Parts: sequence; structure tokens; C-alpha cells
Amino acid sequence: MAAAAATVPSPATSFPSTTRKATVLSLRVSRRFKVAASAAASPGPDPSPAFKSVTAFAPATVANLGPGFDFLGCAVADASLSLGDTVTATLDPSLPPGTVAIAGITSPSRPHLADRLSRDPLRNCAGIAAAAALQALGVRSHAVSLRLAKGLPLGSGLGSSAASAAAAAKAVDALFGSLLYRDDLVLAGLESEKAVSGFHADNIAPAILGGFVLVRSYEPFHLMPLPCPPALRLHFVLVTPDFEAPTSKMRAALPKHVAIKHHVRNSSQAAALVAAVLQGDAGVIGSAMSSDGIVEPTRAPLIPGMVAVKAAALEAGALGCTISGAGPTAVAVIEGAEKGEEIARRMVDAFLSVGKLKATATIAQLDRAGARVISTSSLE
Repeated sequence: MAAAAATVPSPATSFPSTTRKATVLSLRVSRRFKVAASAAASPGPDPSPAFKSVTAFAPATVANLGPGFDFLGCAVADASLSLGDTVTATLDPSLPPGTVAIAGITSPSRPHLADRLSRDPLRNCAGIAAAAALQALGVRSHAVSLRLAKGLPLGSGLGSSAASAAAAAKAVDALFGSLLYRDDLVLAGLESEKAVSGFHADNIAPAILGGFVLVRSYEPFHLMPLPCPPALRLHFVLVTPDFEAPTSKMRAALPKHVAIKHHVRNSSQAAALVAAVLQGDAGVIGSAMSSDGIVEPTRAPLIPGMVAVKAAALEAGALGCTISGAGPTAVAVIEGAEKGEEIARRMVDAFLSVGKLKATATIAQLDRAGARVISTSSLE
């Protein structure tokens, strides 16, 4: 088992590490997080552990939601909680105090995936977020080992890195009594996101908070959860082709300049989407999601069959369809689950017939809870 310093590094990679080096708790993190951490962590004694171990789950997320590039997102999950990641954080007296280690990684539905993820906590999304949470808590006398169960594929556009980070931050916080504020948890997760996909919170914020979230600003840091009426039965048809779309590649394709008319239209559609969420208007949510005129047109051609998949979803009765995050997952929105299977079949068929890609489909619902503790082990 590799024990490494709880130091937030620069870029994450996916190769395994055999390093056992441990150093002091010295986090090189963003100024935003230092401000939050200094406010959250008391200068006094370490917080006492509340449990021996904690297991937390964090759901998948759909970022951008069409016109809301980098500032809108929502959490989605299925009833079995397979659409997300799970992290178990355990007090580990065998490690140097103030450090984090990755004790194991599994991927029940994709066994090969575990081998692609680093067990070096400084190069693993869960490890980075756990280290950041330890600093925010002011933990110096205890060490934590993590076990990560990946339910999400890499490079899918479903917030895979954010789910690992959110579950780890939540588990570590709960291990020491759930002392962190909401924003501190998000900022801890952002340290991980920054290492793999850039400093943007449209995945990590809904992964932790649940529901729809608007990222208003970073200076100052301001998140706005968007409560929608409980009666809204919003479901999502998520169709993921056998095709990896690295966030870096999909960001490189974005236009460097945007015409004012396109900016105005996208702004109006994003505003309509926010209003529709608050009002519980599924029809407008769907049509606004389908109306991105800036990002989707540049990314869709990079995902074989995406244009045809969107057309197939709308023809089958979806209220709207767009690319989830950076892709390649296509997300269609429906009210209720009745049409879900037929829409999913049409979308899968379109990926195969037009894009020559096999695809898998999941029908999920809006996850209003976000990251949550699912089990604990008491102190002996």
C-alpha cells in the first residue's frame, strides 16, 4: 500500500505508483482554498475522529446542461446507486500522521478500469480531495487510507473525477464529525478537479450538493443551488458510446471568439433554463438544454454519430437532448420514465448506425441529495 504526503500536486496521471515516501502536511493549493481552509480549521487541537471508517457515495453529474457552459450542472443517479463513485475513508495508525494513502481501487462493472487509476494519492482524484479536506479540517495527528469503488467510466462526460473527489471529501469530513461547511467541501473537491480538468465547479458542486447548481463566481466563491418543485419528475436518458472524449481535447475545440448574437442567444437560453428549473417546467428545461449554439456545435462533430443521436432522441419524444459535459455521453431529458426505454433504444441505435459505436444506456433521475454517507464503522 502506497503512503504518500497529503500534498495536492499538479497534473494527475493514471499510472500506478509504488512510492512509500511520506512528508509533512504541506498543501500547495489555490488561494481560494487557503482562505476557506484557514476559516474552517481551528488553530487549536485536531478534531477528534467520530468514526473508525466512513463510506460515502457521490452521484454522476451532467455539466453545462447545454447553454450553461462551466456554470450550470446537476446531479443524476439511479436507484441502485451504481451511477456514481463510492469511497471508504478509514483511520490508519500505520501511516505517518497527516497523510493519505490509497489502500485499494475496484471497478465492479469495468474491472479493467481499476488498473488505469493511480494509487499514488497525489495523482488520484480521491486522494487529492481527501488531502485537501484534511487540511480544511486541521487534521495533523491522524492518517487516512482510502478505498475507491469506481462506478463511472473515465472520460465519459458524467463527472467521473468529480464523483471520486466528492465522495472522498465527504467521507473524510464525516470521519471527523462533519465539521466542514458546504463551500469547503466543494473547494476541497475543486483542488482535485483543477488537477485533471481545470478549475470549474459545474461537476463537483452538484456532486456534493445534489440537484441543480449555478456557479455564480469564484472571486468571491458563490454557489447558488436551484431548488425545483418536488413534484417535478425529471428523468435523464444517458447514452454513453464506446468512445473516450478527454476533457482537454474537447476544450481545445472550443471557439476562441463568439459573435455577440450567439452570446445573447445562449445567455437567454441559460436564463430560461434556470427559470424553468425553479418553476418546474420540464418542457422549457428540455428545449433550453437543446439550444446551445456555441459549445455543442463545435464538440458534436468530434463524437461520431452525436448529431444523429440528438435527432433520434427528439424524434422519439425527448423534451431535449445535448452533450453531457465534455462528452461523449448524450443526455436526453424526459418527464417521468415511461418513454425512457424507447428513447434510449433509438439513441443507442443511432450511435451504432451512424457513428459505428456501441453504446450503453442508463435511465436516471435527478439526484437531490448529492454526496452522502451510506455506512459507518464505530470507534473501538
